[in-house]
Amino acid sequence: MQRLDPRLLATLEAVVRHGSFNAAARELGYSAPAVSQQIAELERRAGLRVIERRPVRATPAGVVLLDAEQRVRSALAAASLELDAMRAGTAGRIRLGAFASAAARIVPQALARLQATHPDVQVSLSQVEPEAGYKRLKRGDMDLALAYDYDFIPLPPPRALRRTPVARDPVVAVVPADHPLADRDVIDLADLASETWIAAPEAALRLELLAQMAKTPGFQARLAYDGDDFNTVLGFVAAGLCVAVMPQLALPPGNTRIVARPLAGPELTRFIYTVRLDTRHAPRALLALEEMLAAHATAALPGARATPRSPAGQGDGRSTLTTR
Repeated sequence: MQRLDPRLLATLEAVVRHGSFNAAARELGYSAPAVSQQIAELERRAGLRVIERRPVRATPAGVVLLDAEQRVRSALAAASLELDAMRAGTAGRIRLGAFASAAARIVPQALARLQATHPDVQVSLSQVEPEAGYKRLKRGDMDLALAYDYDFIPLPPPRALRRTPVARDPVVAVVPADHPLADRDVIDLADLASETWIAAPEAALRLELLAQMAKTPGFQARLAYDGDDFNTVLGFVAAGLCVAVMPQLALPPGNTRIVARPLAGPELTRFIYTVRLDTRHAPRALLALEEMLAAHATAALPGARATPRSPAGQGDGRSTLTTR
């Protein structure tokens, strides 16, 4: 059987409902001969007669097609209602992406709040680093993402994306709890010049960059370990094997085996953003979640809100930031 055309099914439904080719033609805006031709085409594709002509009624094959037409009509009506609801911000699906520490510290609270205010919105989460998230946003495989870059390693997104700064995440020194510098209020990178380090290249914290920023003659920190994530970094520091630097957001609360201290110099910052396609309009639920993520990012990093220096760059893939 050839593929059925939903428009032919709609013509069949009108003919059977009215019991007349002429009445169906008037409703559909066709001529009576055009309606007859469409029914003939439907029968040719089905390979069976679908209508008895006198009186006009569906054959068993026609009943099968009428059931199919009803299912198609119902599916389209449901889709229309869902789209209306999405525009109203009451239903729909949002595909969210977030880097690891944001997924742990920001996303859960934001989703709990969204669930309370938009109970019919379904959110799926993928844990992705910024570059991968940018690619998925551009492909249409993701609707919204939390991303970051560092002040010393800018990572502008593609121009098709709208990136909004929401928080600044200070980079801190992390040492074992019994380290000689653990009782200081702040730690200078220069004071860690001879330490054994663990770096986190996947998080853009590479030792050669730290050495360059320390600007200390003789900075010869030994890189004994590379960690793929901050949990690995924390485990090695807690065991007393090395020291590290990491963003404040990545620090778990209540870990008594490590001490985190602000950097006296140089001050390093990770900037956190919400990112989505740069479109003129966006679903209300998506905008609501974006606002909630920004609010909880600020709450997780008190006193570390990031603000743009000017509105330029918000929709063209560039963001320039100042902090307060």
